[in-house]
Amino acid sequence: MHSVFSPCSAIILAVLVALVPTTVHSLTLDIDKEALRLLKRSIDPNTIPKASYISSWDFSTDPCESTGGQFQGILCSVPLDNNARSRITAIDLDSAGYDGFLAPSIGNLTELTALNLGRNNFRGPIPVSMSNLRKLVSLSLSRNFFTGSIPVGVASLKKLEMLDLSYNNLSGAIPAKLSGLRSLLHLRLSHNEFSGRIPDLTGSWQLQTLKLGSNLLYGSLPKFPVNLRTLSLTHNSLSGRISQIGKLQHLVTLDLSYNRFTGLITQEILTLPEVVRIDVSVNHFTAIEVPKFAGRETRLQQLDAQANLLRGHMPINLVTIEKLTSINLSNNQFSGPIPSEYGVKLGTSWRSLYLDHNFLGGNLPPQFGIASVRMRGSLANNCLLCPQNVRLCRGGQRPVSECVGLNDDNE
Repeated sequence: MHSVFSPCSAIILAVLVALVPTTVHSLTLDIDKEALRLLKRSIDPNTIPKASYISSWDFSTDPCESTGGQFQGILCSVPLDNNARSRITAIDLDSAGYDGFLAPSIGNLTELTALNLGRNNFRGPIPVSMSNLRKLVSLSLSRNFFTGSIPVGVASLKKLEMLDLSYNNLSGAIPAKLSGLRSLLHLRLSHNEFSGRIPDLTGSWQLQTLKLGSNLLYGSLPKFPVNLRTLSLTHNSLSGRISQIGKLQHLVTLDLSYNRFTGLITQEILTLPEVVRIDVSVNHFTAIEVPKFAGRETRLQQLDAQANLLRGHMPINLVTIEKLTSINLSNNQFSGPIPSEYGVKLGTSWRSLYLDHNFLGGNLPPQFGIASVRMRGSLANNCLLCPQNVRLCRGGQRPVSECVGLNDDNE
């Protein structure tokens, strides 16, 4: 029996099938397209370079159906239901210098999981509508010119793992409700004009990075989430003791510089098992407790305690910190001789040693004349018998009148 279909009719049938409209809808949801349009309109067109992401947003095509170089910086969902529409799930703009405002319509992109507008010139307030973005995992508005306070609704973004508002002109208090962001791993609010006290953020118990430097914060330290790995509070007006930081057993980097902290730099802080870098410079500390590290696990490589009120003899136990390479104890009130043990370390692990602007006296350990050629540092402005042919001695010593009686017990 012969087939009723000839090769020609089969081709015609295939063409007809191809022309039949399908029921699949993969076009972008209208409200999402409109939000993108308003975002583009809110930017000064004179600040949109031809080769930039925003210049590729041509609305004669659909954002989620576009190909090639169109709608760069946009990611979309792929609907599983044939009747569903694609949604915008991520906006990651390039750093092209876009100048404009962030339109409130951004809050209509309710499927967004990531929003990055960093390194541009956006200004004005952060829209309150941002609180609608309940699926956001990452929010970065850093290095712009946003003003005003952090919208309270940001604390309702329970899936946030990264919040970066650093390098803006934001002000007001840091909302205590941010502590309710249980998934938060990284919080960066540095280089703004935030004022008041640091709130208790222990509710964000998974927090690993907390950067609040270069603000107008004051008062004593609160309790911190115990899983912190990076804590930077530099360039504020914080005061009081810092002993509670000794409980942060996972801390790798600590920067408390340029504040008004007082009291001891305690051994609990110096012996944190994971810490690599400690900067407590330019404060009002009066003593540093350096225990013997022999047999202790420690990763400490850099210690900067310059410009404090530290006094007494140089801490000999620094030489027992096996991985220490950089030390800065300049601009303090140390007196007495430089320990001979320091000389031994100069030729081995120590690569940077700044002891200038103290009241150290006596002769140098002999290794200083040899090893100083290979390392950075200074012994200037002390009361030392410091030969000028030793590079670390350059800059001269204090007048005798400033040194009388300070080192008599070492002669």
